Amino acid sequence: MPVPSEAFVRLAAFLVVFAALAAFELWSPRLERDELRGAWKSRRWATNLSLLVVSSLVLRVAFPAAAVGAALWAEARGWGLLRRLDVDPALAGIVSFVILDFAVWLEHVASHKVPVLWRIHRVHHVDQAVDITTGLRFHPFEILLSMVWKAAVVVALGAPVLSVLAFEIVLNATSMFSHANLRLPARIDRLLRAVFVTPDMHRVHHSVVPAETDSNYGFNFVFWDRLFRTYRERPAAGHDAVEIGLAEWRGGESSRLGWSLALPFRRAQKKPTGK
Repeated sequence: MPVPSEAFVRLAAFLVVFAALAAFELWSPRLERDELRGAWKSRRWATNLSLLVVSSLVLRVAFPAAAVGAALWAEARGWGLLRRLDVDPALAGIVSFVILDFAVWLEHVASHKVPVLWRIHRVHHVDQAVDITTGLRFHPFEILLSMVWKAAVVVALGAPVLSVLAFEIVLNATSMFSHANLRLPARIDRLLRAVFVTPDMHRVHHSVVPAETDSNYGFNFVFWDRLFRTYRERPAAGHDAVEIGLAEWRGGESSRLGWSLALPFRRAQKKPTGK
């Protein structure tokens, strides 16, 4: 599949999912706070979507072919473990999807544990509310590093092109879904959590409590957090009372684009510790 077609498919999928989740948030919000409505919500959305635009432009300039391009490049050269093992294409696609999901989970854990990566990733966590735009709020540096990591995994595996395209579309959609301010029926949430990350599960990860921030790293599947014992069912304060963001910054700075872009370069502040 040519790269321009890949970009069009991803954009169309993004617009459909974003519109659907935005409507769902309005119809059935999980939390109703100042940060999630009115002028504050408008400022947050403007900044978070602006970060998305800046990151997308930087990525297209620095890495125009993205992960799908890496898959095409490896395919043209016959590279990758799955090709060397002559794995059936359908099975290779499934295996690649699952391994890519684990790779993204591992990258997320590293972004919390490695100080220089945390300085970049905290741009995502400093948002003082969680909704669909939080799932798009990443510093351009993080987007670039993430793409390099995914491309390396794609080439090493020899992941099929369609599998990589599907993964990129699903990852974008589930990032928005897992951050969405949605009120799901408790039974539906429990059923989904058997396999997938839900908004209530991932909201725990955005708590100001460090032990809760260092949990529930998944975007797609819940398996990795359960397997590596980083799963936490709910915040200690409860979903309705959980405080979102980072304790270091509790003002309105995160709703400013320039401040958010400069955050990785600001004086490193010690990450709080404790339970």
